[in-house]
Amino acid sequence: MHRTTRIKITELNPHLMCALCGGYFIDATTIVECLHSFCKTCIVRYLETNKYCPMCDVQVHKTRPLLSIRSDKTLQDIVYKLVPGLFKDEMKRRRDFYAAYPMAEVPNGSNEDRGEVSEQDKGNLTDDEIVSLSIEFYEGSREEKKGTVENGDLEKEKKNGVRFLRCPAAMTVMHLAKFLRNKMDVPSKYKVEVLYEDEPLKEYYTLMDIAYIYPWRRNGPLPLKYRVQPTCKRLKLSQPATSECTNTSGASECESVSDKAHSPATLPATSSSLPSPGTPSHGSPSSTAGSGPAG
Repeated sequence: MHRTTRIKITELNPHLMCALCGGYFIDATTIVECLHSFCKTCIVRYLETNKYCPMCDVQVHKTRPLLSIRSDKTLQDIVYKLVPGLFKDEMKRRRDFYAAYPMAEVPNGSNEDRGEVSEQDKGNLTDDEIVSLSIEFYEGSREEKKGTVENGDLEKEKKNGVRFLRCPAAMTVMHLAKFLRNKMDVPSKYKVEVLYEDEPLKEYYTLMDIAYIYPWRRNGPLPLKYRVQPTCKRLKLSQPATSECTNTSGASECESVSDKAHSPATLPATSSSLPSPGTPSHGSPSSTAGSGPAG
């Protein structure tokens, strides 16, 4: 059973904070030579008077150090996702700044630089946010269609098509599967599996995890599918009889017992096993039992 491991944000702070200003990265920018990252405004202001990295003293560039820095959008997206409310507060600061200085020009002219991008457009989610999703039956191969659905209620549910739900972003796939089971009265001998396109989802995934892992751009409901399959039970292997020999070592033991045994009680037990090279192939248990006392 997989367990979700929770890590405190303070343990990740050294990887998410700028060494120059001591705050979380804003417009994270990385030096090409040493791959140390800083806020864009912090490193640009620092390189106006210095030509070395503020952390490792590697020379950035002899004459034009700004040519050796690159914007790190992946790192910035990670910071926005890990730090609650950071993206929202930063967008508000930018809107307030350009409202106070309407004559100021935005270098790139993008909506994010102007602070006009919302968290929904950015793709960031919070635990208490409501996610719209669509759920429909997974149309698999013909063999899957024959073997997975045998109940008439499940056939009716399949024909009804797509269903739409509004759920918290912190809801797990396990809760969604339980909801589908109760809604469709699925017997306990079947299991309900939730998929994104053709890939089954882990039970501990939340809707927020699915939104971050898979390419859903929030231009519509989160498209999920489900299928019903028989639960896999372990087959119990039947215990072999004590008189039968299941392996090579057992066969040798049976042969040795048949050769050494002289009592009538032990001889019938060896009659069901394979005959040894020294015994006749048509010998009956009664004849061997009769010949025992005579010998």
